[in-house]
Amino acid sequence: MSTGIVILIVVVALILIAVIAWMGTRARHQRLDARRHEAREIRREAEVHDARADRVSAEAEERAARARQEEAEAREQAARAHEHRREADTRHERADDVDPDAPREAEEHPRAER
Repeated sequence: MSTGIVILIVVVALILIAVIAWMGTRARHQRLDARRHEAREIRREAEVHDARADRVSAEAEERAARARQEEAEAREQAARAHEHRREADTRHERADDVDPDAPREAEEHPRAER
C-alpha cells in the first residue's frame, strides 16, 4: 500500500470518528433538551397543583372560621336565652311573692327548671 492510501484511510477514519462523536454529542444534547422540556412541563403542572392546593386550603380555612364564628354566636345566643329564662323565673317568683292570692305551696314546690 502506498503512503498516500494509508494517509487517506487514516484521514477518513479520523473524519468518521469525528462525525460519530459529533452525532453522539448532538443526540446527547437533544436528549438533555427533551428532559429540560419535560422538567418545565412537570414544574408548570406542579405550580397549577400548588395554586389549587392554596385555593382549597384557603376555602377550608374560611369555612372553619365561619364555623367558629357561628359556634360563638350560638353560645352567645344560648347564654342570652339562659339569662332570659332566669329573668323570667325571677319575675314569676316575684309575682308569686307579691300576689296575695298565689298559693303558698309554690314556696314548697319551686318552679320546675326549664
